[in-house]
Amino acid sequence: MSDLATLGAYGELIEPATLKIQRLLPGPIERVWDYLTQTELRRRWLASGDMPAQTGEGFELVWRNDELTDPPGARPEGFSTEHRMESRVVALEPPRRLVITWGAQSEVEFGLDVQGAEVLLTVIHRRVPDRDTLLNVSAGWHAHIDVLAALLSGQTPKPHWDNWVRLRSDYDARLPV
Repeated sequence: MSDLATLGAYGELIEPATLKIQRLLPGPIERVWDYLTQTELRRRWLASGDMPAQTGEGFELVWRNDELTDPPGARPEGFSTEHRMESRVVALEPPRRLVITWGAQSEVEFGLDVQGAEVLLTVIHRRVPDRDTLLNVSAGWHAHIDVLAALLSGQTPKPHWDNWVRLRSDYDARLPV
């Protein structure tokens, strides 16, 4: 089994302000696609929000990270129980590719590739504005994908916030200053 199949698959910088993280997930591809695009499934691992089925249309993502795992772990200081962000669909190619804006300046691309009975999820987060945001984004994607992988595998995810705090420290040591 490759490193991508484990919950320890770290993201990497592919450009100074671009993070790429990959993970092998249990298929089929249509199920993974549903977890990316359907609000009730996406809210279980990332954020809710009714995503339009057309490019160019906007929508709001709503995070309630305390609800992702039971127990949720200790929420870090400075984080609220809810976070909202405006987004827009940039590209939509079901069930293989989705690109959305991430707030005002960033963009996130989700790619899905079938690999036997599994699906390779590739997340590319572009135009991360600074190192502190990069650490939060890196730990965030990693922790959220850990929850998704557990859900798709029928396992209980580990406490989200405790995992995020550990991962942020790991990324601080891994990523250039």
